[in-house]
Amino acid sequence: CLEATTDSSWPLLGPAQTTQLTFGSTIDVTKLEEARMLLSRMDYSRTTCQDEDGDTILHIYTAKGLRECAYAAAERLRDIGRLDAKEHKGKTALLVAVTANQAEIVQDLLSLGADINACDVNGQTALHLASHYGFPGVLRAILSSRPAVNLEARNFEGMTPLHCATISHSVTMKALSTVGHADVNLQTKAIEKLSCVQMLLDAGASLLSQEIKSNKTVLHLAVKEGNIDLVRYLLSIPLPNMKDFVNMKAHGHTALHMAAGLHGNLHQEEILQLLLSRGADPSIRNLENDQPAHLLQSGMQGEQVNRYKQLCPRLHVDFCEIVKISSGTMSPKDPPVFSNPLAEIVS
Repeated sequence: CLEATTDSSWPLLGPAQTTQLTFGSTIDVTKLEEARMLLSRMDYSRTTCQDEDGDTILHIYTAKGLRECAYAAAERLRDIGRLDAKEHKGKTALLVAVTANQAEIVQDLLSLGADINACDVNGQTALHLASHYGFPGVLRAILSSRPAVNLEARNFEGMTPLHCATISHSVTMKALSTVGHADVNLQTKAIEKLSCVQMLLDAGASLLSQEIKSNKTVLHLAVKEGNIDLVRYLLSIPLPNMKDFVNMKAHGHTALHMAAGLHGNLHQEEILQLLLSRGADPSIRNLENDQPAHLLQSGMQGEQVNRYKQLCPRLHVDFCEIVKISSGTMSPKDPPVFSNPLAEIVS
């Protein structure tokens, strides 16, 4: 089994000597030369072979964050065409560096020619993994590389990196809601994950991309989880075709259908308002022939209905019919007497 070799002399090196290499970040030249010498003294097969788990010495140095050792090992593997060797889970050293949040090593490996679009056994590329874990520094290194990364690559779940970033942000926001936003680490992670979403979009990732299994866009994914912060952000983006985006369907459901189904969610009303203000069409029916109003929680009457009436005083809707549907006295399958039951519910 390969083991990373550490040398007690590392901390005892003389004054740090650094240089600006072509990949744009500093590396300690003295330590790099030490690492090259260390590898040259090793048995050649040890520096180039894979152990029973498929790990090369580069995988191990990378996982441990030993930058100079990883660089020296990467040089050797590059020279024999094995820089992208995969371990038993299909991860190249680049993918290991991403998972370990080693932005500098990611940058180094890319500068040495690592395949930026290599994927693991789950079809996850470096961009998918950085987006999933919410590592802005790693993501920045990937997005600034040449050749350019494939922003629309699909993993084996049919998701792009943007889908992964969106789902991951929602998971963190849900965790935050359970602890009352008191966890500083979770707050920081939520900020980092939202930053990853923004970086992907700034780089050109498509808002219109739909994941393969259910055709959800990032808006569907955010609305489905009641992720108000992400919904606000996505709907603030100045799209020329915003109305088309908002009304895209995922197995027949628009984002408005999903918002109407957020029973008990504290942000349901605001999400409904935001969607409608950006052109969501309340008359669209899903595959079950339901309009969004048919999916509102039962008991939506009295004070709630009055609030909706105040929100949209110009709305020509028979609210008694909404009460009938939501209270169960009228079947949601019965043709309602109104055509746009949620039209203009805007602030």
